[in-house]
Amino acid sequence: MTSSQDLLEQYGPREAMEYDVVIVGGGPAGLSAAIRLKQLAAQHSREVSVCVLEKGSEVGAHILSGAVMDPRALSELIPDWKEQGAPLNTPVTEDRFLFLSASKAYKTPSWLLPACFQNHGNYVISLSNVTRWLGQQAEALGVEVFAGFPAAEVLYHEDGSVKGVATGNLGINKEGEPTAEFQLGMELHAKYTFFAEGARGHLGKQLIAKYQLDAGRDPQTYAIGIKELWEIKPEMHQPGLVVHTAGWPLENDTYGGSFLYHLENNQVAVGYVVGLAYQNPYLSPFEEFQRYKTHPEIRKFFDGGKRISYGARAITAGGIQSLPKLVFPGGALIGCDAGFLNASRIKGSHAAIKSGMMAADAAFNALNENRQGDELTTYPAAFEQSWLKEELHKARNFKPSMSKGLVTGTLLVGIDQVLFGGKAPWTMHHAHADHECLKPAANYAPIAYPKPDGKLTFDRLSSVFISNTNHGEDQPAHLTLKDKNVPVQINLAQYAGPESRYCPAGVYEFVKNEDNSDRLQINAQNCVHCKTCDIKDPTQNIVWVTPEGGGGPNYSGM
Repeated sequence: MTSSQDLLEQYGPREAMEYDVVIVGGGPAGLSAAIRLKQLAAQHSREVSVCVLEKGSEVGAHILSGAVMDPRALSELIPDWKEQGAPLNTPVTEDRFLFLSASKAYKTPSWLLPACFQNHGNYVISLSNVTRWLGQQAEALGVEVFAGFPAAEVLYHEDGSVKGVATGNLGINKEGEPTAEFQLGMELHAKYTFFAEGARGHLGKQLIAKYQLDAGRDPQTYAIGIKELWEIKPEMHQPGLVVHTAGWPLENDTYGGSFLYHLENNQVAVGYVVGLAYQNPYLSPFEEFQRYKTHPEIRKFFDGGKRISYGARAITAGGIQSLPKLVFPGGALIGCDAGFLNASRIKGSHAAIKSGMMAADAAFNALNENRQGDELTTYPAAFEQSWLKEELHKARNFKPSMSKGLVTGTLLVGIDQVLFGGKAPWTMHHAHADHECLKPAANYAPIAYPKPDGKLTFDRLSSVFISNTNHGEDQPAHLTLKDKNVPVQINLAQYAGPESRYCPAGVYEFVKNEDNSDRLQINAQNCVHCKTCDIKDPTQNIVWVTPEGGGGPNYSGM
């Protein structure tokens, strides 16, 4: 395998482009930051060059969320979003929160429902469609948006500040050698670089480690969200209905629950969220989701319906206790790359937009003062004074409470959210990273999941097919192992090979060699870029890196 440094020496130097601000990631946070920068530039009659790099084949292709959206931040960014055609078409009409047993559902009375589960004034949306619309707004303002170009490397100045990023090389074969189609990546240099890669960002993770941005913070904790989009029978469709559940099929000691959102056009978004701090290595979030749909209270919506799309994504759920330092010399973390998500409200898009706006304000002021490469300290200062800080502070005890099990957690959340309104005089903490929580397989019995019926429940491969996932067959696997012996010698021997179950796309499977020994097979072409393996692998031996541009899922309406 030829190293990146060898390729640079052989084919270099890379071409470079200069911008005032480079933004890595074309999601809600990155695009909102770009829009805000251009708005400020127009208001002050100043030129500010802004570039957004998006690894998906188009803006929105890799965006997946429930989603119920609080329009508060969008209204600050684009006050006339309704007139501009933002695809927020379905206001929430009813909230239901159900506790499920294996055969029954118990509805929480509305007077007992905490404010965090009340969605009056919010909208059921497709976040991928909203993101596409934001991309159009950004380009109309003069933002240069490069889709299909993943940022693969952070570039640094000699003084240690961030200089920008480099995109990945093209035309590398599976063995890591250049082909006839080889092209060096591009360098994008900036006075400030924002990282908006979403949960467990590949480069954000490196920056947090390099600058020790998580020093003094709780470990970050995540969940995996698995989602399907369905077209259901008109008589079962209720536009704006929002249903959340807790309980069955998960055991009471495992954090998780479901969402079921009625959009327009007889469409329903349904999904399951499982906290990645779970202990049982035999648990499969994908299979739990399929099982959940068989509950009598849930399956009634889907009988006679048609599944349209599928996807999965990790969710940064640690809350304000786990927020890293947001800035470093030459750049900032925004959106879910930092962890701006309100787990209690099951919402992050409004927080992502607001964080992007605050970072943009700080960068614009710095550019106005002819600064570059320093820490944008006014961004975290603005967060401290913002409604977002107040909202996340109120939510701080939700995830730690629910991590104590369904019964205890529900009681604690009731005390914290209903009795104290999120202003309890204590703060609970996360003690462990998710990968530290898995217990040896010897402590558990395997879980017997029912076989899919192909109508209501499905297998992984047919699911990945409708996510429109695609990767070039001859490119290097972007799911890398630090030590190729660890999967068999540790993960399989001690944990019964959990990567074959926590991956929602069938990427990892243990197969037999000719001599009957075991080996891990990595089907990287199936990867939907959820990042669960990078998070949950008990030895942190799996490292997710960026594949060639445009690879991965191509979500529509998700």
